Amino acid sequence: MRVLVIAAHPDDELLGLGGTIRRHVLAGDTVRSWIVCEGISMRYDEAHRRRLDEHVRRAASILGVTDVVHGDLPDQKLDTLPLVEIIAHVEAQVADFRPDAVYVHFGGDVNHDHRQLFRAAQVALRPYAAPGVKEFLAFETPSSTEWGAPAVQGSFTPEIFVDITTTLEAKIEAFLAYEKEVRPAPHPRSPESLRARARTWGSVIGVDAAEPFQVVRIIR
Repeated sequence: MRVLVIAAHPDDELLGLGGTIRRHVLAGDTVRSWIVCEGISMRYDEAHRRRLDEHVRRAASILGVTDVVHGDLPDQKLDTLPLVEIIAHVEAQVADFRPDAVYVHFGGDVNHDHRQLFRAAQVALRPYAAPGVKEFLAFETPSSTEWGAPAVQGSFTPEIFVDITTTLEAKIEAFLAYEKEVRPAPHPRSPESLRARARTWGSVIGVDAAEPFQVVRIIR
């Protein structure tokens, strides 16, 4: 299986599905991690870009991902771009990588970059445009999904759960590679909270730890 992970910002891919990515790698699947935004324009200066690239690749290496694409779309400014431009970027990645499965942010997140990416993916991955994509799933992003407005943007209602009992610690280790993104507990972006979240989702399905996904489309 060829798996494309679409994440807006560096560390989103770990927060949402780090344990699942590791499971794909261990299963022998080919994984591409596409970090869409440059990750610095709203938070850091240009000098941080090189260090951030190192963090992205170090985190991917811990999970066993060798195919990493770090894009350069503007951080926290995707809503300033025409949607058709973002769609074109998604289409280009799909055409180049030819994935069987695609993961992207939940469309109701409080972060507008996440919402724009989901909207773009919906268009780029419609069945007649991307017939090779058999699984299209949305992931939660701690500190974004739970802070959305369900009455306005819908609620994250997972139908698919992945048991990450054996890969949770790899997820945490990879997340720690993003030194500037780690927060003290009880912030959602703390190692303690990520473990607690995984164990809460695990309790839903009767395992020690899990990651949840909302189905956009599955073809069997």
